[in-house]
Amino acid sequence: MLSYIILIVAVALLACVYVSWRAGRLDRLHNRVATAWAALDLALVRRGSVALELASSGLLDPATSLLLAGAVHGARDGERPRDLAESDLTKALRAVFSQPDFRASLAGRDGADELLAEVEAASHQVFLARKFFNDAVAATRDARRRPLARVFRLAGNAEMPGFFEIDDSMGNGAATGVARLAGLGRAAHTMEVLIVV
Repeated sequence: MLSYIILIVAVALLACVYVSWRAGRLDRLHNRVATAWAALDLALVRRGSVALELASSGLLDPATSLLLAGAVHGARDGERPRDLAESDLTKALRAVFSQPDFRASLAGRDGADELLAEVEAASHQVFLARKFFNDAVAATRDARRRPLARVFRLAGNAEMPGFFEIDDSMGNGAATGVARLAGLGRAAHTMEVLIVV
């Protein structure tokens, strides 16, 4: 009889340890989502800043500058859903970079190559940050759908995280420019290390 009691207590303790471990893992996943969102938000803000710098640099024609500056302000003013506003900024940047002979027209202009490289790097960083964020969201949502997490309400009152979907493709021309940046791989690795808990 005593052996059965000991067995039951041992099983109960193991179950408690397992539930506690699952709750801790779920908490870490939520923290990972929060960290990934902070990195994505920073990447979006940086992209907006360098895009505005390009718009006000004098390198673009007035109409293109107004288009780009308007898209940046639209992404910052908060009047529209952020995913739509950031997608509009991507489209504006894509329109700028896809103009015929765009790079050739800026050849030799002081600071042009460096500024364009900054815009391309910032745009690519948004792509990476959004991927890491959505991966973290997917892992968290999957963990929260497990029967154990639902039965014991391991997530508590935490909201179910949502994906952040935007148009962040700059096209082949910009991708080629990004590939030339020496430090981009190191930046992506740094972001991945920061996000992984």
